[in-house]
Amino acid sequence: MTQKQPKPFIVLLVEDEPADAHLVRVALRENRILCDVHHVIDGVEALEFLRHQGPFSGSPRPDLILLDLNMPRMDGREFLSEAKADPALHEIPVVVLTTSDVERDVVASYQLGAAGYITKPVDVEQFVEAIRQVQSYWFVLVRLPEAG
Repeated sequence: MTQKQPKPFIVLLVEDEPADAHLVRVALRENRILCDVHHVIDGVEALEFLRHQGPFSGSPRPDLILLDLNMPRMDGREFLSEAKADPALHEIPVVVLTTSDVERDVVASYQLGAAGYITKPVDVEQFVEAIRQVQSYWFVLVRLPEAG
């Protein structure tokens, strides 16, 4: 009897900085996390992706969103506010992954519905470890709702 291949987790990475987006991908690969990463550069594109609009008409529903706060057009706070107010999107967990360690950003993110808040470590090894812990928590320990 053949064993069924595990389904990869789908991650939506909302990040405007190409170097940080690359680092997230490297960290996921180094941690051997079975996931498909879809990358958009701001909150406007993230909402289009989630709502299957424009170039994202065939986009999958993510299991987890990794969200930067400081982006052009629509920043992470505005995205959180809109996504969490949308009944079709509000239950997708959003983890803020940002350089900001300002307390008001932490508080505002949780008030807007973030499931977690991680300040990006500057050190590459610490960053890879932080992504490993995100993977361990969200894709091993926690049970996520099945996509409907």
